[in-house]
Amino acid sequence: MTKKGILTVISGFSGAGKGTIVRELVDRYGYAVSISATTRDPRAGEQDGVHYFFKTKEEFEQMIADGALIEYASYVDNYYGTPKDYVMQKLEQGIDVILEIEMQGALKVKERFPEVSLIFITPPDAKVLRERLEGRGTETQDVIEKRLARAAQECAYMDQYDYIVINDDLNVCVEQIHGLIQALHWKCVNQQGQIAKMKGEFANKA
Repeated sequence: MTKKGILTVISGFSGAGKGTIVRELVDRYGYAVSISATTRDPRAGEQDGVHYFFKTKEEFEQMIADGALIEYASYVDNYYGTPKDYVMQKLEQGIDVILEIEMQGALKVKERFPEVSLIFITPPDAKVLRERLEGRGTETQDVIEKRLARAAQECAYMDQYDYIVINDDLNVCVEQIHGLIQALHWKCVNQQGQIAKMKGEFANKA
């Protein structure tokens, strides 16, 4: 019997570096990452079905109606969501899956799947966050200000996450998160098969 994979959610302020961190985790350790659906426009170099599933508002709302999403949320005037089938298939194959999603969606996943661990990535301080957003050069100043305002609101929900990891040094942060995810395999909630096995073997000897 294949050991089931575990599902971990990674979130963070826009500009905290979570996308880069997740790519490093995939490249170094072979994690599977769910491809999110979104109604926002593609950025330069992004491909449909590789970076996101780019949907119209009508297409996305049909996915909601069909129950085809694990979670979804609205963020800076666009929808984002996690298609369900891909995630469930990978977990059944024994592959660990990372969901890189916004805070709204992460908390919804936690409601549906209490055993899932939530990891939040933050820069060392707000000044660094602004510098990273402006340094990307992909958005207008108005959008940057919206993202900073959203980050200020998100601070109120950080304590609902299981782990807070500071992204000050990329390599260190990647290794810390990899260690966290691997440790999750040994949480009691993820060892129910072993618990049942031991209980059953001892019961049969009684």
